[in-house]
Amino acid sequence: MSCLRIIFAGGGTGGHLYPAIAIADEVKRLQPDAEILFIGTEGKIESRIVPQRGYIFRKIWISGFYRNMRLNNVLFPLKVIISLMQSISIIKKFKPDVVVGTGGYVSGPVLRAAVMLNVPTLIQEQNSYPGVTTRMLAKKVNEVHLTFESSAKYFKGIDHVFISGNPTRSSLENVDLSEAYKYFGFDESDMLKTVLVFGGSLGAHTINCAIVKCIASLIENGFRVIWQTGENDLELAKEVSKGIPLNLLWISSFIERMDFAYRVSDLVICRAGATTLTELNALGKPAILIPYPHATANHQVENAKTLEEAGAAEIVYNDEAEEKLFSIIIKLSETSRLKEMSRHSKELGKPKAASEIAQRIIKLSGAG
Repeated sequence: MSCLRIIFAGGGTGGHLYPAIAIADEVKRLQPDAEILFIGTEGKIESRIVPQRGYIFRKIWISGFYRNMRLNNVLFPLKVIISLMQSISIIKKFKPDVVVGTGGYVSGPVLRAAVMLNVPTLIQEQNSYPGVTTRMLAKKVNEVHLTFESSAKYFKGIDHVFISGNPTRSSLENVDLSEAYKYFGFDESDMLKTVLVFGGSLGAHTINCAIVKCIASLIENGFRVIWQTGENDLELAKEVSKGIPLNLLWISSFIERMDFAYRVSDLVICRAGATTLTELNALGKPAILIPYPHATANHQVENAKTLEEAGAAEIVYNDEAEEKLFSIIIKLSETSRLKEMSRHSKELGKPKAASEIAQRIIKLSGAG
Protein backbone atom coordinates (compact mmCIF):
# COMPACT_ATOMS: atom_id res chain seq x y z
CA MET A 1 0.00 0.00 0.00
CA SER A 2 1.46 3.38 -1.05
CA CYS A 3 2.00 6.10 1.54
CA LEU A 4 -0.25 9.12 1.91
CA ARG A 5 0.80 12.13 -0.22
CA ILE A 6 -0.48 15.64 0.57
CA ILE A 7 0.14 19.04 -1.03
CA PHE A 8 -0.36 22.20 1.04
CA ALA A 9 -0.71 25.60 -0.64
CA GLY A 10 -0.80 28.74 1.45
CA GLY A 11 1.47 31.58 2.38
CA GLY A 12 2.44 35.15 1.80
CA THR A 13 1.89 35.73 5.52
CA GLY A 14 2.34 33.66 8.65
CA GLY A 15 -1.44 33.75 9.12
CA HIS A 16 -1.86 31.56 6.05
CA LEU A 17 1.30 29.49 6.49
CA TYR A 18 1.32 28.43 10.15
CA PRO A 19 -2.13 26.77 10.10
CA ALA A 20 -0.91 24.70 7.15
CA ILE A 21 2.21 23.67 9.07
CA ALA A 22 0.13 22.80 12.14
CA ILE A 23 -2.11 20.55 10.02
CA ALA A 24 0.88 19.00 8.24
CA ASP A 25 2.55 18.23 11.58
CA GLU A 26 -0.63 16.53 12.75
CA VAL A 27 -0.90 14.49 9.55
CA LYS A 28 2.67 13.32 10.14
CA ARG A 29 1.80 12.42 13.72
CA LEU A 30 -1.14 10.33 12.55
CA GLN A 31 0.61 8.94 9.47
CA PRO A 32 4.40 9.08 10.08
CA ASP A 33 5.23 7.81 6.57
CA ALA A 34 3.10 10.49 4.84
CA GLU A 35 4.88 12.52 2.14
CA ILE A 36 4.10 16.24 2.28
CA LEU A 37 4.93 19.00 -0.18
CA PHE A 38 4.30 22.73 0.21
CA ILE A 39 3.72 25.09 -2.70
CA GLY A 40 4.44 28.79 -2.22
CA THR A 41 6.18 31.80 -3.69
CA GLU A 42 9.80 32.86 -3.76
CA GLY A 43 10.88 35.50 -1.25
CA LYS A 44 7.87 35.14 1.05
CA ILE A 45 7.78 33.64 4.54
CA GLU A 46 6.97 30.12 3.29
CA SER A 47 10.18 29.92 1.20
CA ARG A 48 12.18 30.27 4.42
CA ILE A 49 10.06 28.55 7.08
CA VAL A 50 8.90 25.44 5.19
CA PRO A 51 12.41 24.04 4.49
CA GLN A 52 13.37 24.82 8.10
CA ARG A 53 10.51 22.59 9.21
CA GLY A 54 11.80 19.74 7.05
CA TYR A 55 9.12 19.80 4.36
CA ILE A 56 9.64 19.83 0.58
CA PHE A 57 9.01 23.25 -0.97
CA ARG A 58 8.13 24.13 -4.57
CA LYS A 59 7.52 27.65 -5.86
CA ILE A 60 5.11 29.12 -8.38
CA TRP A 61 5.12 32.62 -9.92
CA ILE A 62 1.85 34.00 -8.54
CA SER A 63 1.63 37.27 -6.59
CA GLY A 64 -1.16 39.36 -5.16
CA PHE A 65 -3.38 41.77 -7.08
CA TYR A 66 -3.08 45.26 -5.64
CA ARG A 67 -6.21 47.35 -5.23
CA ASN A 68 -4.35 50.55 -6.04
CA MET A 69 -2.82 51.00 -9.49
CA ARG A 70 0.59 49.35 -9.71
CA LEU A 71 2.70 48.20 -12.62
CA ASN A 72 2.74 44.67 -11.14
CA ASN A 73 -1.00 44.37 -11.83
CA VAL A 74 -0.30 44.39 -15.59
CA LEU A 75 1.47 41.04 -15.21
CA PHE A 76 -1.20 39.53 -12.95
CA PRO A 77 -3.23 37.68 -15.66
CA LEU A 78 -0.03 36.18 -17.09
CA LYS A 79 1.11 35.14 -13.59
CA VAL A 80 -2.22 33.39 -12.97
CA ILE A 81 -1.95 31.39 -16.22
CA ILE A 82 1.68 30.41 -15.68
CA SER A 83 1.08 29.58 -11.99
CA LEU A 84 -1.85 27.36 -12.98
CA MET A 85 0.39 25.52 -15.47
CA GLN A 86 3.15 25.21 -12.86
CA SER A 87 0.64 23.84 -10.34
CA ILE A 88 -0.67 21.27 -12.82
CA SER A 89 2.91 20.14 -13.49
CA ILE A 90 3.76 19.81 -9.78
CA ILE A 91 0.53 17.92 -9.03
CA LYS A 92 1.06 15.49 -11.92
CA LYS A 93 4.61 14.75 -10.77
CA PHE A 94 3.91 14.46 -7.05
CA LYS A 95 0.57 12.62 -7.47
CA PRO A 96 -1.04 13.80 -4.19
CA ASP A 97 -4.00 12.06 -2.60
CA VAL A 98 -5.33 15.42 -1.35
CA VAL A 99 -4.52 19.09 -2.00
CA VAL A 100 -5.09 21.52 0.89
CA GLY A 101 -5.33 25.31 0.53
CA THR A 102 -4.94 27.58 3.54
CA GLY A 103 -5.39 30.93 1.85
CA GLY A 104 -3.36 33.70 0.30
CA TYR A 105 -2.98 34.20 -3.42
CA VAL A 106 -0.79 31.10 -3.79
CA SER A 107 -3.63 28.72 -2.92
CA GLY A 108 -5.87 29.88 -5.81
CA PRO A 109 -4.06 28.37 -8.82
CA VAL A 110 -3.02 25.26 -6.87
CA LEU A 111 -6.56 24.44 -5.76
CA ARG A 112 -7.97 25.21 -9.22
CA ALA A 113 -5.38 22.90 -10.80
CA ALA A 114 -6.28 20.13 -8.34
CA VAL A 115 -9.99 20.51 -9.13
CA MET A 116 -9.22 20.32 -12.89
CA LEU A 117 -7.21 17.13 -12.28
CA ASN A 118 -9.95 15.58 -10.07
CA VAL A 119 -7.71 15.45 -6.98
CA PRO A 120 -9.65 15.69 -3.68
CA THR A 121 -9.39 19.20 -2.26
CA LEU A 122 -9.87 20.91 1.11
CA ILE A 123 -9.82 24.60 2.07
CA GLN A 124 -9.00 25.86 5.56
CA GLU A 125 -10.16 29.48 6.03
CA GLN A 126 -8.81 31.53 8.93
CA ASN A 127 -10.73 34.80 8.69
CA SER A 128 -14.25 35.73 9.72
CA TYR A 129 -14.78 37.27 6.28
CA PRO A 130 -13.59 34.52 3.90
CA GLY A 131 -10.84 35.27 1.39
CA VAL A 132 -11.50 35.52 -2.33
CA THR A 133 -10.04 32.06 -3.07
CA THR A 134 -12.35 30.43 -0.54
CA ARG A 135 -15.41 32.25 -1.87
CA MET A 136 -14.58 31.45 -5.51
CA LEU A 137 -13.78 27.76 -5.05
CA ALA A 138 -16.06 26.75 -2.15
CA LYS A 139 -18.54 24.97 -4.41
CA LYS A 140 -15.83 23.17 -6.38
CA VAL A 141 -13.69 21.75 -3.58
CA ASN A 142 -14.62 18.70 -1.48
CA GLU A 143 -14.54 20.39 1.93
CA VAL A 144 -14.36 23.90 3.39
CA HIS A 145 -13.25 24.27 7.02
CA LEU A 146 -14.03 27.58 8.72
CA THR A 147 -12.63 29.17 11.88
CA PHE A 148 -15.72 31.16 12.90
CA GLU A 149 -19.37 30.08 13.11
CA SER A 150 -20.31 33.55 11.82
CA SER A 151 -18.60 32.80 8.48
CA ALA A 152 -21.11 30.09 7.57
CA LYS A 153 -23.56 32.70 6.23
CA TYR A 154 -21.30 33.20 3.21
CA PHE A 155 -21.74 29.57 2.14
CA LYS A 156 -25.49 28.99 2.17
CA GLY A 157 -26.54 26.00 0.12
CA ILE A 158 -23.11 24.32 0.35
CA ASP A 159 -23.30 21.15 2.42
CA HIS A 160 -19.57 20.41 2.74
CA VAL A 161 -18.76 23.31 5.09
CA PHE A 162 -17.41 22.57 8.59
CA ILE A 163 -16.64 24.78 11.60
CA SER A 164 -13.32 23.33 12.70
CA GLY A 165 -11.39 26.30 14.09
CA ASN A 166 -7.93 27.55 13.16
CA PRO A 167 -4.99 25.23 13.92
CA THR A 168 -2.44 26.71 16.32
CA ARG A 169 1.03 25.92 17.61
CA SER A 170 0.81 23.27 20.31
CA SER A 171 4.01 24.74 21.80
CA LEU A 172 1.96 27.60 23.32
CA GLU A 173 0.38 25.30 25.87
CA ASN A 174 1.71 23.63 29.03
CA VAL A 175 4.24 26.40 29.77
CA ASP A 176 5.84 26.61 33.23
CA LEU A 177 4.68 29.85 34.90
CA SER A 178 7.79 30.37 37.05
CA GLU A 179 10.05 29.91 34.04
CA ALA A 180 7.98 32.43 32.08
CA TYR A 181 8.19 35.06 34.84
CA LYS A 182 11.94 34.52 35.10
CA TYR A 183 12.35 35.01 31.32
CA PHE A 184 10.98 38.56 31.57
CA GLY A 185 12.70 39.39 34.86
CA PHE A 186 9.41 39.71 36.73
CA ASP A 187 8.69 38.81 40.35
CA GLU A 188 6.09 36.06 40.44
CA SER A 189 5.07 36.96 44.01
CA ASP A 190 4.12 40.62 43.53
CA MET A 191 0.59 39.85 42.22
CA LEU A 192 0.60 42.68 39.65
CA LYS A 193 -1.49 42.38 36.49
CA THR A 194 0.60 41.93 33.35
CA VAL A 195 -0.36 43.61 30.08
CA LEU A 196 1.08 42.11 26.89
CA VAL A 197 1.34 44.52 23.95
CA PHE A 198 2.37 43.44 20.46
CA GLY A 199 1.69 44.31 16.85
CA GLY A 200 2.95 41.34 14.89
CA SER A 201 6.55 40.65 13.91
CA LEU A 202 7.04 44.18 12.52
CA GLY A 203 5.22 45.96 15.34
CA ALA A 204 2.26 48.33 14.93
CA HIS A 205 2.99 52.05 15.05
CA THR A 206 -0.52 53.06 16.14
CA ILE A 207 -0.45 50.67 19.09
CA ASN A 208 3.04 51.83 20.03
CA CYS A 209 1.97 55.50 19.99
CA ALA A 210 -0.96 54.68 22.28
CA ILE A 211 1.35 52.88 24.72
CA VAL A 212 3.90 55.72 24.58
CA LYS A 213 1.14 58.04 25.76
CA CYS A 214 0.08 55.88 28.69
CA ILE A 215 3.06 53.73 29.73
CA ALA A 216 3.91 55.88 32.76
CA SER A 217 0.28 55.86 33.91
CA LEU A 218 0.05 52.08 33.51
CA ILE A 219 3.07 51.56 35.75
CA GLU A 220 1.74 54.11 38.30
CA ASN A 221 -1.57 52.22 38.39
CA GLY A 222 0.05 48.92 39.31
CA PHE A 223 0.54 47.17 35.98
CA ARG A 224 3.50 45.33 34.56
CA VAL A 225 4.01 45.57 30.79
CA ILE A 226 5.55 43.33 28.12
CA TRP A 227 5.93 45.56 25.05
CA GLN A 228 6.94 44.27 21.63
CA THR A 229 7.59 47.33 19.48
CA GLY A 230 9.04 46.17 16.17
CA GLU A 231 12.36 47.62 15.00
CA ASN A 232 11.11 51.05 13.93
CA ASP A 233 9.70 52.14 17.31
CA LEU A 234 12.15 50.42 19.65
CA GLU A 235 14.28 53.48 20.42
CA LEU A 236 11.19 55.65 20.95
CA ALA A 237 9.79 53.13 23.43
CA LYS A 238 13.09 52.97 25.31
CA GLU A 239 13.31 56.76 25.46
CA VAL A 240 9.85 57.27 27.01
CA SER A 241 10.43 54.38 29.42
CA LYS A 242 13.61 55.68 31.03
CA GLY A 243 13.41 55.38 34.80
CA ILE A 244 10.81 52.58 34.83
CA PRO A 245 12.20 49.59 36.80
CA LEU A 246 13.15 46.56 34.71
CA ASN A 247 11.00 44.30 36.88
CA LEU A 248 7.92 46.27 35.73
CA LEU A 249 8.61 46.70 32.01
CA TRP A 250 10.13 44.44 29.36
CA ILE A 251 10.73 45.99 25.93
CA SER A 252 11.99 44.34 22.75
CA SER A 253 11.55 44.65 19.00
CA PHE A 254 10.51 40.98 18.86
CA ILE A 255 9.36 38.32 21.34
CA GLU A 256 11.15 35.04 20.75
CA ARG A 257 9.11 33.25 23.43
CA MET A 258 5.49 34.12 22.75
CA ASP A 259 4.52 31.07 24.79
CA PHE A 260 6.06 32.73 27.87
CA ALA A 261 4.48 36.09 27.03
CA TYR A 262 1.00 34.61 26.76
CA ARG A 263 1.51 32.56 29.92
CA VAL A 264 2.18 35.53 32.22
CA SER A 265 -0.29 37.97 30.63
CA ASP A 266 -3.62 38.96 32.19
CA LEU A 267 -4.65 41.19 29.28
CA VAL A 268 -3.43 41.30 25.67
CA ILE A 269 -3.43 44.38 23.42
CA CYS A 270 -2.90 43.52 19.75
CA ARG A 271 -4.15 43.56 16.16
CA ALA A 272 -6.91 41.19 15.06
CA GLY A 273 -5.28 38.78 12.63
CA ALA A 274 -6.95 35.38 12.56
CA THR A 275 -3.97 33.42 13.86
CA THR A 276 -3.47 35.78 16.79
CA LEU A 277 -7.15 35.57 17.73
CA THR A 278 -7.07 31.79 17.53
CA GLU A 279 -4.10 31.73 19.92
CA LEU A 280 -5.95 34.03 22.31
CA ASN A 281 -8.99 31.75 22.25
CA ALA A 282 -6.96 28.58 22.64
CA LEU A 283 -5.36 30.04 25.79
CA GLY A 284 -8.43 31.92 27.06
CA LYS A 285 -6.78 35.33 27.03
CA PRO A 286 -8.92 38.50 27.30
CA ALA A 287 -7.94 41.15 24.77
CA ILE A 288 -8.27 44.72 23.60
CA LEU A 289 -8.18 44.46 19.83
CA ILE A 290 -7.02 47.32 17.60
CA PRO A 291 -7.79 46.02 14.08
CA TYR A 292 -5.44 46.94 11.27
CA PRO A 293 -7.60 49.31 9.20
CA HIS A 294 -6.06 48.49 5.81
CA ALA A 295 -6.50 44.69 5.90
CA THR A 296 -8.05 43.12 2.82
CA ALA A 297 -11.86 43.41 2.84
CA ASN A 298 -11.55 44.90 6.32
CA HIS A 299 -11.26 41.34 7.63
CA GLN A 300 -9.49 42.30 10.88
CA VAL A 301 -12.51 44.38 11.93
CA GLU A 302 -14.79 41.43 11.09
CA ASN A 303 -12.54 39.08 13.08
CA ALA A 304 -12.52 41.43 16.07
CA LYS A 305 -16.30 41.86 16.03
CA THR A 306 -16.71 38.09 16.32
CA LEU A 307 -14.76 38.11 19.59
CA GLU A 308 -16.38 41.26 20.91
CA GLU A 309 -19.89 39.92 20.29
CA ALA A 310 -18.94 36.76 22.19
CA GLY A 311 -17.74 38.83 25.17
CA ALA A 312 -14.11 37.77 24.72
CA ALA A 313 -12.62 41.13 23.70
CA GLU A 314 -13.14 44.86 23.37
CA ILE A 315 -12.47 46.74 20.15
CA VAL A 316 -10.61 50.04 20.02
CA TYR A 317 -10.44 51.41 16.49
CA ASN A 318 -7.16 52.62 15.07
CA ASP A 319 -7.95 56.34 15.13
CA GLU A 320 -9.22 56.14 18.73
CA ALA A 321 -6.32 54.20 20.25
CA GLU A 322 -4.31 57.07 21.74
CA GLU A 323 -7.42 58.66 23.22
CA LYS A 324 -9.23 55.62 24.62
CA LEU A 325 -6.79 52.78 25.30
CA PHE A 326 -5.71 53.66 28.84
CA SER A 327 -9.24 54.24 30.14
CA ILE A 328 -10.42 50.91 28.73
CA ILE A 329 -7.51 49.05 30.35
CA ILE A 330 -8.43 50.62 33.70
CA LYS A 331 -12.14 49.89 33.22
CA LEU A 332 -11.55 46.22 32.46
CA SER A 333 -9.09 45.67 35.30
CA GLU A 334 -11.26 47.25 38.01
CA THR A 335 -14.09 44.75 37.61
CA SER A 336 -14.49 41.00 37.23
CA ARG A 337 -14.61 41.58 33.49
CA LEU A 338 -11.20 40.07 32.74
CA LYS A 339 -12.27 36.72 34.21
CA GLU A 340 -15.52 36.81 32.22
CA MET A 341 -13.67 37.68 29.01
CA SER A 342 -11.19 34.88 29.65
CA ARG A 343 -14.02 32.38 30.04
CA HIS A 344 -15.75 33.56 26.85
CA SER A 345 -12.46 33.51 24.95
CA LYS A 346 -11.81 29.92 25.99
CA GLU A 347 -15.33 28.97 24.88
CA LEU A 348 -14.47 30.15 21.35
CA GLY A 349 -11.28 28.08 21.26
CA LYS A 350 -11.08 24.88 19.26
CA PRO A 351 -7.85 23.25 20.46
CA LYS A 352 -8.40 20.11 18.36
CA ALA A 353 -8.66 21.98 15.05
CA ALA A 354 -5.44 20.60 13.57
CA SER A 355 -6.33 17.05 14.57
CA GLU A 356 -9.87 17.25 13.20
CA ILE A 357 -8.76 18.70 9.86
CA ALA A 358 -5.90 16.19 9.55
CA GLN A 359 -8.33 13.35 10.09
CA ARG A 360 -10.66 14.78 7.41
CA ILE A 361 -7.71 14.95 5.00
CA ILE A 362 -6.84 11.33 5.67
CA LYS A 363 -10.47 10.35 5.14
CA LEU A 364 -10.63 12.31 1.87
CA SER A 365 -7.55 10.45 0.66
CA GLY A 366 -9.33 7.13 1.11
CA ALA A 367 -6.80 5.99 3.72
CA GLY A 368 -9.03 6.78 6.71
